Amino acid sequence: AMACAVLIALAPAALAQDWPNRSIVAVSTVSAGNASDTIARVVLDQVGRQIGQSFVIENRTGAGGTIGSASAAKADPDGYTLLLLTASQGSAVALYKTLPYDPVHDFIPVAMFGVQPSVLIAAPSKGWRSLADLIAAAKANPGVLNFASAGLGSASHWAAERLKVAAGINVQHIPFRGPVEAFTEVMTGRVDYYYLPIAPALQPIRDGKVVALAVSTPKRAPTLPDVPSVVEAGYPGAQYLFWGGVAVPAKTPRAIVEKLHAETAKALAVPAVQERLATFGVEPMAMTVEAFGKFYRDDVAAIVKLARDVNIAATN
Repeated sequence: AMACAVLIALAPAALAQDWPNRSIVAVSTVSAGNASDTIARVVLDQVGRQIGQSFVIENRTGAGGTIGSASAAKADPDGYTLLLLTASQGSAVALYKTLPYDPVHDFIPVAMFGVQPSVLIAAPSKGWRSLADLIAAAKANPGVLNFASAGLGSASHWAAERLKVAAGINVQHIPFRGPVEAFTEVMTGRVDYYYLPIAPALQPIRDGKVVALAVSTPKRAPTLPDVPSVVEAGYPGAQYLFWGGVAVPAKTPRAIVEKLHAETAKALAVPAVQERLATFGVEPMAMTVEAFGKFYRDDVAAIVKLARDVNIAATN
């Protein structure tokens, strides 16, 4: 029995030493082509080159990200299944009373990939040239203006709710099935405004198809130097970051967590990776495992609080 106990104790250490000796599955809760999915692929391609193994990205969308998250939570904690985290990870806690997994306790957040500003856009036909113009219009017509999102509980939804609370405006939410539909409805002027990640908005802004009113970050975005931040515009409470990272099931050996963290940090320091991320407006953000864990828990708590503040009730 003693020998057996020793073997069991050694198993995780041996597993960690040997890791990885085959390809690794990364579960994505968003569809392929979504900005956060593409960013993860850029980083993991480089990590794969470093460790000599490939990452297989499995897009398991639906039910507010809970389908993919639940499958990753139940996976063997052996370092061969990862969960790609996004800024809407906390949505599940805010939107569902019961979940088949615990978003905080069933995962170890390992590494942050980076943060990405979002930009508030409207159609030129609205005649707004600033965030102040939009807010004045909303206050003059309570309950009349509306905003698009890529779906209930998406990062674009929370960014707009944050602004709604900070500015004290009464506006309606119109969720769409993904960012393409949301963008089209706003560009045509059928819906009033929309927050989206900065990269896909740059060309339409330059072409004059949409007007950029503000970025959601504390400072201006380098790719949109003429567009004020929400802080500059006087609404510090409206700050909202789109971010991405990676987590593993909770019982994954610490040695694997450390190795994946170190390899991700190394990948983020590669100039070619930084250049690719810059095209998405992403600022690489290396954090310790502990700091990222705290960031993640705080982010989930902030979304739950925001959902309650704007009376979004959890359903089953």
